[in-house]
Amino acid sequence: MTFSTCSLDRAAVAALGEERLDWRFKAVPSDLFGLSLADAAARRPDLFADGFLGPVVVLEAGPLEHNLRTMAAWCAERGLHLAPHGKTTMAPQLFARQIAHGAWGMTAANAGQLRVYRAFGVSRVLLANQLVDPAALRWLGAELDADPGFEFSCWVDTVRSVELMTDALRGASRPVDVLVELGGEPGRTGARDDAAALAVAEAVRDSPALRLAGVSGYEGALAHDATERSREIVEAYLRRLREFTITLAHKGFFADVDEVIVTAGGSAYFDQVADALTGWPGELSVAPVLRSGSYVTHDDGFYRGISPLGERPRITGAPPLRSALRAWAQVTSKPTGELALLTLGKRDASFDEGMPEPQLHRRDGVTTELTGHRATAMNDQHTFLALPPGSPLEVGDWVGLGLSHPCTVFDKWSLLPVVDGETVVEFVRTFF
Repeated sequence: MTFSTCSLDRAAVAALGEERLDWRFKAVPSDLFGLSLADAAARRPDLFADGFLGPVVVLEAGPLEHNLRTMAAWCAERGLHLAPHGKTTMAPQLFARQIAHGAWGMTAANAGQLRVYRAFGVSRVLLANQLVDPAALRWLGAELDADPGFEFSCWVDTVRSVELMTDALRGASRPVDVLVELGGEPGRTGARDDAAALAVAEAVRDSPALRLAGVSGYEGALAHDATERSREIVEAYLRRLREFTITLAHKGFFADVDEVIVTAGGSAYFDQVADALTGWPGELSVAPVLRSGSYVTHDDGFYRGISPLGERPRITGAPPLRSALRAWAQVTSKPTGELALLTLGKRDASFDEGMPEPQLHRRDGVTTELTGHRATAMNDQHTFLALPPGSPLEVGDWVGLGLSHPCTVFDKWSLLPVVDGETVVEFVRTFF
């Protein structure tokens, strides 16, 4: 298989380094106000000695690079294209690093995200959703007309969505590529049975504004753990996705497509996706595309437990992913010997797929491991810690926490420091 990568406007990404730091960016030291992101990073400020305000969420440089290399190498070995779901980070600087590591494309979830991608020149985008809004479709048509090198595909799962897209795209100079999405119970979007999916494919074939480019799906909505039963459900769904693609090919639906896109895969079952989307019949040319996004930072919670490269790896020959996200917060109150409150809340860190995990204790410039402490609840601005007997925590101490579900961490931070140890080496800008 010949792998082709996408591109982006590296000058636009580099220009992010010219933005000036000020009060808009929580946690940034006031001593850095007025400096550009690039100049501030060049000073190599210390996360604790140079005035960063708590709470602060950071990216750890070593694990971040490890994860980028690990996933890129594994996908290449398995013959998979990788189109990471950028909604995880919405950080063009991280998009650039994913593309530099060989990403075939980037995945978006809605038109607003797509506009961010295009502002930074991402050349190949999968929109893993239906796109039926007339204003968004008119904008898309104009974007495709203006840039012949822009490759785009989105999902369709009903005949009605095909009709709406066709009406909104009349007059566009080239057809929009779409993929029939297969769903399942108790899934999310997607045609629930093959007959409905076939009707959608037939509607696309009859549309003057659309071209059928492949088949898509998302197995992560069907199961939520790594038990044998969940994996059986995922396997059955992926088998159906594969069989439906072959059916469409035999019926001639892909006659004008050089390479059929078949895509699935979140960050929980990508080992099974690799098995299902590779090894196609010789007469069928397929681009198997994995859309995992959370691998870039991994986590200390949901994905650590369920990922094929998590704490209980289901993949051999590749090192486990490492959590690249950490929150630092201070103990702001210790009302009893059994309870401490941290300056970290729902506005700062994820809580939807597990509480933050206390891991490190820092006092007087010394950081040590922290065990036996547990986050029990979060308010808007506080995390409640249950303290074991003999807890060393006192008011003013710093606690380093592992986080679960990166998708709901990045959206809370418009700027994240990247640290090597305790030294800030870069600032990553996000756009939500």
